[in-house]
Amino acid sequence: MTNKMPIFLCLFVILLSGCRQADSEKQEEAPKLEATKPLREDAAVTKEYVCQIHAIRHIEIRALERGYLQNIFVDEGQLVHQGQAMFKIMPNIYQADLLKAKAEANTMNIEYLNTKGLADQKIVSPNELALAKAKLDKADAEVKLAETHLGFTDINAPFEGIMDHFNVRNGSLVEDGSLLTTLSDISKLWVYFNVPESEYLDYKMHKHEDARTKVQLKMANGQIFDQTGTIETIEADFDNTAGNIEFRATFANPDKLLRHGETGTILMVKPYKNALLIPQKATFEILDKTYVYVINHEEKLEQRLINIEAELPYLFIVKDGLKDDDRILLEGLRKVHAGEKVEINLQPPEKVRSELELYTE
Repeated sequence: MTNKMPIFLCLFVILLSGCRQADSEKQEEAPKLEATKPLREDAAVTKEYVCQIHAIRHIEIRALERGYLQNIFVDEGQLVHQGQAMFKIMPNIYQADLLKAKAEANTMNIEYLNTKGLADQKIVSPNELALAKAKLDKADAEVKLAETHLGFTDINAPFEGIMDHFNVRNGSLVEDGSLLTTLSDISKLWVYFNVPESEYLDYKMHKHEDARTKVQLKMANGQIFDQTGTIETIEADFDNTAGNIEFRATFANPDKLLRHGETGTILMVKPYKNALLIPQKATFEILDKTYVYVINHEEKLEQRLINIEAELPYLFIVKDGLKDDDRILLEGLRKVHAGEKVEINLQPPEKVRSELELYTE
């Protein structure tokens, strides 16, 4: 009995040490971490800019004569056609002025004809004939002026457009220059949006002068307007307080869906040729700077500062700091540190991207 006890103790010690050695080996064997390489391909980033929508023509309709408003032939919000009657100011006074001017013109015409007859007989001098002719011309001009004033009592649409609200009603006494309403030609739209200085410089440096950039318009309800716009002009001066410059895009509006004064968002696509792409999850920030872990030739982690050119869904376009053949860590970034040796499972960048797209859908 006494001889068997040491044997059992030895076996127990051997088994225990073997278990501890196996546990130690398991602890030392680190799991492989996912890694990949940057991806090279053409990309495009959609920039968004808050915008103001303006009618291509938006004018004030004002009275050109003083008087009582006799008739309103249109309604608020109505589409009116060019030349269509809109308002009429009581014309009585101006009709009387025209009759008076015509009567004076007739008198001057008779006087001129009499003087001409006498001049032909050499009874009066040519100067008297010229004076009579001048008086007739003045009387005719007064007729034209009276006709013009009478014509101003009829206010017609200068172009096809949408009426705004009325500032007067039937029977109102309007003064010369009184605002009656506004009229908007919304067959086309001018859409204004502000672009930061850096993006303006990129736009001008990478754009051919004869090429007009196409843009889209996201309306206030989040839907995309069914017409494509074109950037046609850029304002002359920068706003020094905000560091922006104003662009103007033109959109057709055949269904007259959009109106003057609305807001929206301009969507402008900026292409990047042969861009260097990495997953966003492979990055981390320290004091507003962006880093990645690069696995060097010794299989150790190297903390690398990178500069981001632009952002895509789940991807970054890298401006500098990485090369095409660099291996970057994808997972466990908070559990490792620079200089640590790791084992990686290197995934093809195309596979990583497809998995990211699948995950975000």
